[in-house]
Amino acid sequence: MLSSSFDPAEVTWLLTDLSGADLERPLAEREARMQGGGHYAEVLPVEYEPGPAYLELFESLTDSLAPRIAELVGAVTELVLTQRKQPVLVSLARAGTPVGVLMRRWALARHGRALPHYSISIVRDRGIDTLALDHLLARHDAADVVFVDGWTGKGAITTELIEAVTKYDEPRLRPDLAVLADPGGCATYAGTREDVLLPSACLNATVCGLVSRTVLNDLIGPGMFHGAKVYRELAPVDRTARFLDAVSSCFAGAVAPEGIALAPTFAGLETVRRIQREHGLPSWHLVKPSIGETTRVLLRRQPRLVLIRPDRRADLGHLLALAAERGVPVVEDADMPYAAVGLVAPV
Repeated sequence: MLSSSFDPAEVTWLLTDLSGADLERPLAEREARMQGGGHYAEVLPVEYEPGPAYLELFESLTDSLAPRIAELVGAVTELVLTQRKQPVLVSLARAGTPVGVLMRRWALARHGRALPHYSISIVRDRGIDTLALDHLLARHDAADVVFVDGWTGKGAITTELIEAVTKYDEPRLRPDLAVLADPGGCATYAGTREDVLLPSACLNATVCGLVSRTVLNDLIGPGMFHGAKVYRELAPVDRTARFLDAVSSCFAGAVAPEGIALAPTFAGLETVRRIQREHGLPSWHLVKPSIGETTRVLLRRQPRLVLIRPDRRADLGHLLALAAERGVPVVEDADMPYAAVGLVAPV
């Protein structure tokens, strides 16, 4: 199994270590491959190494947002504790992993409960890692599992999760997704439906235990978990512990608001379809809604445009900085539930 810069006591990665493989491809090549029928999980983007100015911005955002993030962690964790007798947190690698660690820390700090926490791969259009599910359910009751991610966009991964769990054919396993921010209305449990910036969205591997996004290609044979790389050479700029500790240090004084437990509505899809039409995009997959998804577009895709809600401009300093760095136009759009939406350039 894979080893990361997370404390092994706080997460078990059910991933195959592919650190020795040459998987990174330049942005233009990777974009052409994805839009030409290839799959994003077969190769990796070149890992973005943040410069000093951007790291300084991340540090500032972490300090200012940590109390709010702590409240949302508390809200969703308390909700999960009421919904599962013995919760087993299953983070969707990789963005879900820091959130799963923080939920585990909240349960331990506030209730003395050391929840099992795993991180597994789910890939759009290819499903969840069923070998990882087999491993989990050989050790835990399926009824106790709750899946964890950071935020929702338009709901592609939620849809994939629902389909994958249905196909897995274990009636006690439910595709319940817990997130901190659910602006798309795609999660079962959420801290808020507001589009909140999670500082962990601002970096890639360097806030996720130095782990790449997950890989599913011909290197993954029978009996192997989906794969990932560990970028140990980025250890000098690793901010994983910094982010986790900043948020969890606020737990003692945090008053968790009431979490949200609702069936997913996918309310954001209407906005996504409108933006696709208005901007003449050939596929809705090129519309990436939410602060987190827009950040990802600027870090590892070929962006065409960033839309921001004018009343949220003050919250989007890191996006404006990234857009300026890459020469991406920023346009205001007041009529959307998301604070920001990133548009990928068609190839």
